[in-house]
Amino acid sequence: MFAALIILPLIGAAVTWLIPYDRLRPKVLSLFALAHTGITIQLISFTPPASPGGWFNLDALGKIVLLSTSILFLTCAVYSVGYLFYRRERSNRVICVGLLVCLSAASLVTIAHHLGLMWVALETTTISMAPLIYFNRNARSIEATWKYLLICSVGVALALIGLYFLAYSTIVARVEPSLLLDDLIRDAGKLSSGWVHAAFVFLLVGFGTKMGLAPLHTWKPDAYGEAPGLVGALLSGGLVNLAFLALLRVYQICLATKEITFFQNALVVMGLISMIFAAVFMARQADFKRMLAYSSVEHVGIMAVALGLGGKAIFGALFHILANGLTKGVLFLSSGNIHRSYNSKNTDHVRGALRRLPWSGGLFLAGFIAITGSPPFAPFISEFTIVSSAFIQGRMLVGAIFLISLTVIFIGMALTVLPMVMGEVPPDSESTSYRDSILTVGPPLFLLLLVFLLGVWIPAPLMTLLSDASALLEVPQ
Repeated sequence: MFAALIILPLIGAAVTWLIPYDRLRPKVLSLFALAHTGITIQLISFTPPASPGGWFNLDALGKIVLLSTSILFLTCAVYSVGYLFYRRERSNRVICVGLLVCLSAASLVTIAHHLGLMWVALETTTISMAPLIYFNRNARSIEATWKYLLICSVGVALALIGLYFLAYSTIVARVEPSLLLDDLIRDAGKLSSGWVHAAFVFLLVGFGTKMGLAPLHTWKPDAYGEAPGLVGALLSGGLVNLAFLALLRVYQICLATKEITFFQNALVVMGLISMIFAAVFMARQADFKRMLAYSSVEHVGIMAVALGLGGKAIFGALFHILANGLTKGVLFLSSGNIHRSYNSKNTDHVRGALRRLPWSGGLFLAGFIAITGSPPFAPFISEFTIVSSAFIQGRMLVGAIFLISLTVIFIGMALTVLPMVMGEVPPDSESTSYRDSILTVGPPLFLLLLVFLLGVWIPAPLMTLLSDASALLEVPQ
């Protein structure tokens, strides 16, 4: 079953490449995405044992990220049928193939327990998404693509150096050299402390760049701003979670070495810096897709702070993987609809979206309410769990900065979102062919319903999964 998770999207990519008809490719993409989701549900429900040698294993942490990624990808694949209908001026072969290759690599990240293999899979997601950012084929999109490739590749290269240091620490300790997660956790107490600290620094910077933690986030505003909405949804709600999973693997090793305090403090500092950066740059943001990029910087900061706090905040961080990923899908897909209708991302031109596009405008407004941590949506549960944990632990300064940043970000987003969706459509607004349809509105509406459901009720199987995952990240007694 592990092989099917990886190979099926690659088969889909080959089939999609060979199809000569633009109208048919998104439908084939959706079929393979649906099959992948079916395999994901089966693997989570009936998880097979680890592969011989321990290279592949789907533990509770991998299950959460795989579930979030698969649901988001399926929703974006269905959305692509309606979205690409309005982009008939361009061939969709590259975007459909690239999405499936990325899905294969993303799946490999979730099941890889060899850190070298996980690194290869993460780099593959970076490379496969780059041509999709360039979909609009203009000067700004190619600039965004090169910035994304350059900065993320440098970050992943730094992570590779961290893996070299980690491997060398096993040689210095005179234990069997290995990058298998289970071996590193088993031998963690014997590893050279100096080399392990050096490895952790490079891994945090490397994977933090891929996540978009400030000040390593500079690729995000351009990439998210120029990519199509469905690509932005996968970048913000999917690839961010994969990089966070890589940090969770590093965290597991840190726990086993008893050197966790150093790593936790670094996470809290970088997380708070990310939230402060987002708060500063969110205010009066004229490009609403760049605004969503800074929202992503905020939320990776929230996850980093939660991981650094430990304790009950770990549960909040893991739940935030789902809450943030699904909510970002609502925002990016509905913002893509608004962009298509107005043919502009500038808030000076986009006004009265609720009148022009009642469904997309309403979804964007609801997504804003959800992503800012307002009840009764899922992000409220995760963010409340995190900030309450900070105060319970006596980390008053951390909790205060956290709350102040959330407040400033809420006001900053409101100053952009509310004028967009309220009021009258400008009389000189460009008339376009876009109209809301079931295929462009249904997918983000489905995600919004999930975000609402998780905000009022967490199903027992999911609660068990989150608890099992939290147990893997608890300090040993």
